[in-house]
Amino acid sequence: MSRSARTDPQDPPAVAVVGGGAVGVTAAADLAARGAHVTLYDRDDLGAGSSGRAAGVLYDAYAEDVDAALAARAMERFRAFDRSLPGFSFTPCPYVIAVREGDTDADAVPSMVDRMRSHGREVSVVDPAALAERFPVATDDLAVAAVAENGGWCDPASYVAAMGRRARREGVTVETGTAVSLTGAGAELRIGASGGGVDGGGDGRGGSRAEVREFDAVVVAAGAHTADVLAGAEIAVPVVPYRVQALTSGVAYDGPMVYDATAGVYLRPHPTGLLAGDGTEPFAADPDDYDREGDDWFVESVATTLRERVDAVGDGEPDVERAWAGLCTATPDGDPLLGPVGGGTDAAGGSGGDPDRLFVAAGWQGHGFMRAPAVGEHVAEGVLASLDGAAADAPESPWIEPFDPDRFDGDETFEITEGMSVEGRTKN
Repeated sequence: MSRSARTDPQDPPAVAVVGGGAVGVTAAADLAARGAHVTLYDRDDLGAGSSGRAAGVLYDAYAEDVDAALAARAMERFRAFDRSLPGFSFTPCPYVIAVREGDTDADAVPSMVDRMRSHGREVSVVDPAALAERFPVATDDLAVAAVAENGGWCDPASYVAAMGRRARREGVTVETGTAVSLTGAGAELRIGASGGGVDGGGDGRGGSRAEVREFDAVVVAAGAHTADVLAGAEIAVPVVPYRVQALTSGVAYDGPMVYDATAGVYLRPHPTGLLAGDGTEPFAADPDDYDREGDDWFVESVATTLRERVDAVGDGEPDVERAWAGLCTATPDGDPLLGPVGGGTDAAGGSGGDPDRLFVAAGWQGHGFMRAPAVGEHVAEGVLASLDGAAADAPESPWIEPFDPDRFDGDETFEITEGMSVEGRTKN
């Protein structure tokens, strides 16, 4: 066994982060910036999973109460990174939510806006006719609309790449193409595991080493593979991956980001025209075996919405450059699992997992990328506080109680719903 864990409490803690998407790479960089010795593992390349297929739609409004502070901090950091993170750019752009006549969700929008305004968000209900005067958006069929002024968009892949370079500058050891699995004994990883498991997908990449390393803490930020990774420590979590879709079109568009809540379609400007998507499939997907191409029905549906909402297609074809599918993750209550996760077994099969050494960050219901800057920072602060002895349920704990991973048994069954929906943004 190669032991990386510190023997002197004064030594910098050794932390492993499993998963090289936006949350994992941000957490790794922020942990290292706070003095930890960090190793970041991914069985593929950084951003090769869900983050690399994300839409890059960013906003700080239309979030439920507990999420509001994370949303504001994420947007603050995205803007700061536009100035300070080489290779990354953030484009400010208002975000419009539109609900059509006859849609029962229309009644929920004003109260949602009032609540967001109470959190200091710059969002307002607007008359559909006034919206049409301001933006190139069709509004004749709308019952209600709202505008969040502080939205924006970016290229998710460039964020992950730029944050990866920052992580390396901070001293993070980045091991890509490396399969790992939890051993079930505290904060221990088997490196190069040839078996299943998450970032241990059994593809043989890095699989010749089969080395066990112990850390002071392990953070599992493995997206759609989270449940598989934690299963290596016999920890069950109700994090279920589901398929979503997006496309880019070469038609010219210089308007706001728009979410047509009734159609369930969002769109934003894109360097080559526009990006649009959703296409949520309400059932579980296999993260190692799902269709990564966009479906014909999805392209046709989006084209219809683009004709109706922004007149971006006209009567012709949508001029699709690329249509693809990615994965989001759902939980029973729509909130993420964020913090220390208890349980696990030791090598003898007994209770050996230390809940203050194993942490999880997953289950974003489609909002993972847009919250990544804040979540990565939160993970870094929470892990280090836990290693310093702060109990997760103590008043001084930095962890967010409603996101406590141990609020579930792990074997829950539940219906997968669209995370961007008005209903998903108006729960109390």
